[in-house]
Amino acid sequence: MADTKPLDMSASLLGWYDRHHRDLPWRTPPARGKAGFRTDPYRVWLSEVMLQQTTVQAVKSYFDTFTRLWPTVEDLARAPSEDVMAAWAGLGYYARARNLKRCAEAVAADHGGLFPDTEAALLSLPGIGAYTAAAIAAIAFNRKATVVDGNVERVVTRLYAIGTPLPAAKPEIRARTEAMVPEDRPGDFAQAMMDLGATICTPRRPACVLCPLKADCTALKTGDPELYPVKAAKKAKPVRLGAAYVAVGPGPSVYLRRRQESGLLGGMSEVPGTTWTARIDGATDLSGAPFAAAWQPTGSITHVFTHFELRLSVYRADMERLENGDDGWWQPVGKLDQAALPTVMKKAIAAAIPDAFRTKRKEKP
Repeated sequence: MADTKPLDMSASLLGWYDRHHRDLPWRTPPARGKAGFRTDPYRVWLSEVMLQQTTVQAVKSYFDTFTRLWPTVEDLARAPSEDVMAAWAGLGYYARARNLKRCAEAVAADHGGLFPDTEAALLSLPGIGAYTAAAIAAIAFNRKATVVDGNVERVVTRLYAIGTPLPAAKPEIRARTEAMVPEDRPGDFAQAMMDLGATICTPRRPACVLCPLKADCTALKTGDPELYPVKAAKKAKPVRLGAAYVAVGPGPSVYLRRRQESGLLGGMSEVPGTTWTARIDGATDLSGAPFAAAWQPTGSITHVFTHFELRLSVYRADMERLENGDDGWWQPVGKLDQAALPTVMKKAIAAAIPDAFRTKRKEKP
């Protein structure tokens, strides 16, 4: 029974996927065997990088922007880094954008603009880890690879009622998933597992009655599927403090500067601020102001990063003339959306200039 169960489940799952798959902008329709080669590796790679720790709904507009501006990996490789970071702004986890650019350059320079078609070769590219390599190999090249994301973890822990808490359960989850991957259509299988977790086997109130795998689900037979996956208790996130200084000049315009390339929010634009990190607080007073001015407090903002919570005291100064700081520039308020501003900096600016991001501009046709 144990030897045949994984294959039986994959057949049921693929039949369900053929009828109920999600239509996503980076996806081709369900393929049959070798037809999986129709999927564009560039679009698979781009979508998978964007989808890391981000929802499908949030990614759609960014994916559309990237593929419109840079239709091929070679186009992206040639693009100025500032433009790539600006297009990524707001999507978060900005190291992904830096690695995206580096990977595009490597594919263009070292592989003739063609993505390698094996997990091992894909792993040699900048920014591509085990999950992304497996996803590209399976979905774009129909290679038999084991693709495990959060949706797949949820499905598999429920199928086998795996009581070991995450992340300790990951090796067992991977082994169980690997046993289920069929020889043909591995790319469709990977996407079917993702779709099942996203639409049927959801974290809360899973639609078990509609699940193609309900007959084999141990959690459904023995108890409550919502109990899985079991997660280790979360540690409270540390709180870090700092200050942000929003200088408003004629125009109006806002004084910005670029963060160093490495580290948190590397290469992104920012308003000047004190030196805070995930481990240390920055000053919350005027000691870090970029230049002398009549700085006035305008409140505070809170932003939650993966490993810590940041609270910034925000100050504003209205300038009659444009002062020069260290390697900064004055960005027109009407063009703030063209600067590579991460969400935390947009919050700081909005605390000082409440209507800075309220006006929705018409997109060019």
